[in-house]
Amino acid sequence: MKGALTRFRVMAYVVGVFLLLLVVAMVLKYAAGMDQAMKVVGPVHGFLYAIYLVLSVDLALKLRWSIKGTALVLIAGTIPFLSFWAERKVVEKTAQGVPL
Repeated sequence: MKGALTRFRVMAYVVGVFLLLLVVAMVLKYAAGMDQAMKVVGPVHGFLYAIYLVLSVDLALKLRWSIKGTALVLIAGTIPFLSFWAERKVVEKTAQGVPL
């Protein structure tokens, strides 16, 4: 379980950072007409988000999260800054032994 939690934590931060980079790339694309950053960051974020989903579901199954808690953690990778908050909550709840 410790390994699954560590993998989840790393991917939550990585996905959160790349989501912020994606937002910057979108601003550059639509405000400055520079779409090259979007062509690079978009697919990378998508690939990393897929890994985040797999690792989150793995952790959810091991810790017996509810469907609602699992869904909220999965959605957290799509909203800027929310994956950082979700990661903290998952760590707190896991340390307390409380399922999501």
